[in-house]
Amino acid sequence: MAEDKAEPKHPIYGQKMKSLTGKAINLKDYRGKVLLIVNTASQCGATPQYDTLQVLHEALSKRGLAVMGFPCNQFGEQEPGTEKEIATFCKKNYGVEFPMFGKVDVNGKKATPLFKHLTSAKNGLKDAGPVEWNFEKFLVSREGKVVARFRTSVEPDSDEVVDAIVAELKKEAPKKDVTPKTDRK
Repeated sequence: MAEDKAEPKHPIYGQKMKSLTGKAINLKDYRGKVLLIVNTASQCGATPQYDTLQVLHEALSKRGLAVMGFPCNQFGEQEPGTEKEIATFCKKNYGVEFPMFGKVDVNGKKATPLFKHLTSAKNGLKDAGPVEWNFEKFLVSREGKVVARFRTSVEPDSDEVVDAIVAELKKEAPKKDVTPKTDRK
């Protein structure tokens, strides 16, 4: 999918991803929101985290949080279903209403550029490197900077995660530069 030529490519906002229903979603539509990006799986011991991710979505989406689920079958083949099956499972068992995207690889040569960026040492996180299991959570600031990473064992409703999300939500959304391009230096 082509990027917009009007703005430079951003590692997160410069991408388009496919939803579980096959719709193309431009991630630049999430600019100015705090993102909690999670690689998910339906047959994992951590699958009940969908419950608390949905609670976070319900509690904080109006304040600017966007929980985003990315199913992945790279860990113990714990996401074998079709995208339609995944959507049905998530809605029926956990009432998931936050955006769910098409299945992706998060590691290796076929890893989506989004997860290559999230796991990159260039982000400055001490915990860089490959995703180790399902339900790893990446917190992204309103400006698109990866600010925290939480491994599978850290529950979405833990103080550590909630405090980090709330701290990011308290930060003011970036102001859009309205200066005409000819006047910018």
